[in-house]
Amino acid sequence: MIESHLLTSLLFIALSALPGEQEARWWPQSVENRLIVAKDNRQELVKALTSVPKDQQKGMVFLVENMPDSDLLNLKASFLLTNHELAYKAKQQVPWGKEIPDDLFFNNVLPYANLDEKRDPWRKAFFDQCKPMIKDCKTPTEATQKLNSELFKTLKLRYAPQRRAPNLSPAESIAQGNASCTGLSIVLSDACRAVCIPTRIVGTPNWYDKRGNHTWLEIHDGGWHFTGACEADPNGLDRGWFVGDAAKAKHDSPEHAIYATSFRRTTVHFPLVWARDVTTVPGENITDRYAKKASSPPSTVRVFIKVVDQNQKRVVTAITVSSPTDTSIKLEGKTRGESADLNDFLTFDLAPDKEFTIKVSTSEKKVRTGAAGSQQVVDFIIQAK
Repeated sequence: MIESHLLTSLLFIALSALPGEQEARWWPQSVENRLIVAKDNRQELVKALTSVPKDQQKGMVFLVENMPDSDLLNLKASFLLTNHELAYKAKQQVPWGKEIPDDLFFNNVLPYANLDEKRDPWRKAFFDQCKPMIKDCKTPTEATQKLNSELFKTLKLRYAPQRRAPNLSPAESIAQGNASCTGLSIVLSDACRAVCIPTRIVGTPNWYDKRGNHTWLEIHDGGWHFTGACEADPNGLDRGWFVGDAAKAKHDSPEHAIYATSFRRTTVHFPLVWARDVTTVPGENITDRYAKKASSPPSTVRVFIKVVDQNQKRVVTAITVSSPTDTSIKLEGKTRGESADLNDFLTFDLAPDKEFTIKVSTSEKKVRTGAAGSQQVVDFIIQAK
C-alpha cells in the first residue's frame, strides 16, 4: 500500500512537469514541491529557474522556495528574472557588495517585496535614481543615511496620516505623494535593496501604552541598525523618537512585541495591523534587541504635548514648561507638525504630583502631574496663522 502511494506521488510529479523539463531540471525537491503549488503558473517559474545564470541559481531557488503562495500563482518569469539580474548587478557595483554573505543577500537584498504590498517592478528605477546619490559612500550605513536624507525630497514624498492605505507599494506612495510609516519604510527598504543594502521592515502592532502601532527599518552593516524612514538623524543610525517607547516593548505580548520581517519562511509571522488575519509574512520576534529591563520603578511622569489648529492639523510651535515653585525649572521644545508620525509627541519627563505651567504662544495651562510611572497628554488649540 505504501509503495503504491509512493508510485502515485512520483507519477503526479512527473506528469506535472513540462515537456522536455525532465532533462533540464536541476533544482531540489523542495523547489519541485513549490512548483506543484504554483499550478498553472508553473511554466513561468520553470522559465525563471532555467533562464537564470548558473552562478545565480541558488538565489532563484531561495525565492521560489520561500515566496508566498499568492506569488507562486501569479508572478511571471520576466518579473523574477529582471529583479534577479538587477540585484546581482548592484552587488557587483557597490563597495560592500562582495562582503555580503549569500544568506543575507538572499533574504534581505534579493526579495522583490517586504510585506503584502503590490508587487511593483521597482528595482531598476530605484537603482538608476539612488546609485548616483550614494556614489561617494563607502559603507551601507553611509549610503542609508544619504538615501534617507535625500530620496524622499527628490520623490516629493512625505508622511501623512491621511492616505489611501497603510501598505502602499513604492509606485502607489509616490503617485499619492504621501504615505504611512509603513509605506515610507517600504520605499526606503526597496531603495536600499536596489543598491545592495540588506534591509528588513521592523514594527510593533501597538506600543506598550496602547498609543498605536509603528513601523521602521533596519539595515545590516556588521550587524542590524535601525532608522525611521523619512526621519534621518544627522547623528547617525540607532536613533529616533521611538527609542523610549521601544525600550518598553514586551517580548511575550504579541500586541506589544517588536517584530522584523523575513522573506525566508519562519515559525513566526510579522503582524499586519491592517490585516490581522493575514499570517503569510514571515517574521522574527526581536523585542529583546530594543527592550530594556527596568532596574528600578520609574520616578517621573511622561507628559506628551500636542498642539493643533482649529482644523485639527498639528502645528509646529515653541513650548516652555516651568514650575511656579522652582524657578530653576525651565524646559523648552517644539511640538510636531503634520509631517511627523502620529505617535511622535514633544515629550517631557516631569516630577510626579507637582504643578507645572505649560505655555504655547499666548496661551498657557496649569497642569498637575499624576503618580510616578504614569503619563498624560496636554492638548492646545491655537488660532491658525
